[in-house]
Amino acid sequence: MLSDDFHVFDTTLRDGAQREGISYSVADKLAVARLLDSLGVGFIEGGWPGAVPKDTEFFARAAEGQLPLRHAALVAFGATRRAGVAVADDPQVQALLDSRASIITLVAKSDVWHVERALRTSRDENLAMVSDTVGYLTAAGRRVFVDCEHFFDGYAHDPDYGLRVLDAAAAAGADVGVLCDTNGGMLPMGISEVVSAVVARAGIRLGIHTQDDTGCAVANTLAAVAAGATHVQGTANGYGERAGNADIFSVIGGLVFKMGLDVLPPGTIAESVRVSHAIAEIANLAPDSHAPYVGGSAFAHKAGLHASAIKLGPELYNHLDPELVGNRQRILITEMAGRASVELKSAELGVDVTSRPDAVSKVVARVKERESMGWSYEAADASFELLVRDELQTAPVQFVLESYRVIIDRGEDGSLMTEATVKVHAGDRRMITTAEGNGPVNALDLALRSALEEVFPALADLELSDYKVRILPGKHGTDATTRVLIETSDKAHEWTTVGVHPNIIEASWLALADAVRYGLLER
Repeated sequence: MLSDDFHVFDTTLRDGAQREGISYSVADKLAVARLLDSLGVGFIEGGWPGAVPKDTEFFARAAEGQLPLRHAALVAFGATRRAGVAVADDPQVQALLDSRASIITLVAKSDVWHVERALRTSRDENLAMVSDTVGYLTAAGRRVFVDCEHFFDGYAHDPDYGLRVLDAAAAAGADVGVLCDTNGGMLPMGISEVVSAVVARAGIRLGIHTQDDTGCAVANTLAAVAAGATHVQGTANGYGERAGNADIFSVIGGLVFKMGLDVLPPGTIAESVRVSHAIAEIANLAPDSHAPYVGGSAFAHKAGLHASAIKLGPELYNHLDPELVGNRQRILITEMAGRASVELKSAELGVDVTSRPDAVSKVVARVKERESMGWSYEAADASFELLVRDELQTAPVQFVLESYRVIIDRGEDGSLMTEATVKVHAGDRRMITTAEGNGPVNALDLALRSALEEVFPALADLELSDYKVRILPGKHGTDATTRVLIETSDKAHEWTTVGVHPNIIEASWLALADAVRYGLLER
């Protein structure tokens, strides 16, 4: 366990689960918790036992030993007792004890508007609800954190009342009072001002919980730490209700690399990219490629000017070494590319072009020419590597196309039959193969690989795993130029190739042929 001097508190499984479109199963929750533990966070808020059946089961299974944690402590979330109800008689409070979690976070109203309009009770009764519930749980041996809901809005309405809530929690034995920007409307300047004032007056350790409705959740969290907060809350990838919560990966990155705070166990921050992407997969959401620190594009460079500088020193255009968070630098090849871009990208792909400046110049010219015609190598590393190797003459000629034909028959009953015939030369052999598929591209793919498998048995492992079509700007409708991206897999690796042509079948063939060439080259 880390020192208790600073808390990194993750609420992906509770507050993050309120994001539209996310629904975790109990097995999902257990998997996410294990990932967060491997990142090294100090606290994992698992949900609201007693209120959500899946959360009740999650805590039960964790207590039975199905969630061994190396770094984190598991936290149960719940509310203070209801107004007018004795704390010992409140079943929701009892459910928190039944969860067997050693730490409990209580949500409490700290805004007089919410106390009087939402809870419909008095200010004094709300304070008693906080005091009674915290005291009851601490007497039962639980450590208690209190989330002061709507604290910043409440501070604007009555700054003294929020302090009274914090004082009531502290007097009853709570360890942390968390200032919540529940509506997400604050900016860093306001956060700094309020937290600084509260630090000077409150008799309890302070935490911060921010929502991202102004796009400032991470900045607001870091501003609160600069003002004196020593407990930060966030969610993986910023998941949460409405615009989301503070992204825990960006918060940790800022704390560690920009503020010099060692808030994670040694070495675990390098798990950031892996954990971020794995949680996205469990949530059934595509990872945000442009997320700070952990996004696939976070250290991707497109401009030739940037690449020229990076060639001299990566730190000239990277704010930190991407490997520190488990990421990597990438060079993108586009019409903006210059010689440095081609040299760095080639090296990234394992192709040495340093002794062939003439080839580099030709590749640069070829890329710019093709980009003007609609080709794009940003997402098609395999096609770019083939382009470079062709110029270097290091890619063997594995096969040559003689011709192909695609036939689509539509029956009177609406049934479709697609057939492709491919004639290719490989070595000293000429092969003609016909195959049926569920569409012209599938039929072409099957026919090509069937024709070549006798000469290249390794092709049996290849599989077209994704196919994307984009109509390029310019001519419209059926007369437009088409760009096709094909992703191919051999069960161990994946690669992407591109083809561009006014005819969609030819564009698909160009991408397919590159996919097969690259697959054979890898072998």
